[in-house]
Amino acid sequence: MKLVLVSRLVLVSMVAVAAAAPTARADLPAHKFLPVAAALSIAQGAYDACIQQGHRVSVTVVGGEGQTIVALRGDGASPHTLENSQRKAYTSRTFRAPSGDIAQRVKDNPGLGLVHLTGVVAIQGALPIKVGDEIIGAVGVSGAPGGEKDEVCAKAGIDKIADQLK
Repeated sequence: MKLVLVSRLVLVSMVAVAAAAPTARADLPAHKFLPVAAALSIAQGAYDACIQQGHRVSVTVVGGEGQTIVALRGDGASPHTLENSQRKAYTSRTFRAPSGDIAQRVKDNPGLGLVHLTGVVAIQGALPIKVGDEIIGAVGVSGAPGGEKDEVCAKAGIDKIADQLK
């Protein structure tokens, strides 16, 4: 008799847990992310914009967690530009701001210490990629003569898929 009672209690418990499980999943937040196809379009758009201006650059697009999704080193781009574009993109994503804003913050407060963090660089040339107010990635460009030119190319890449970022 005890075995039957225990079996029924276990069965009732299992049914209760199974009934509650879908409710728990329904409460998970929706997560927006940057698909590879969109990252490729951004990278190509940024690269093309710089090439049209005669700049040999590298472009990196990172996702929402700072992970590299697309990295390309353009023909004739200096070897360091690939790493620099990645670090710019990572910086922009990490601080949720254009990398040029971080460069200005460090210039205004040299003791801030941000540049001592692994993977961070305080140089203009990267922009966050947003869907509404949510940051889903960043694009960094390196190789044009001056970070402001890199940033113009980064913006051109984002603008290429602007209709998808609404």
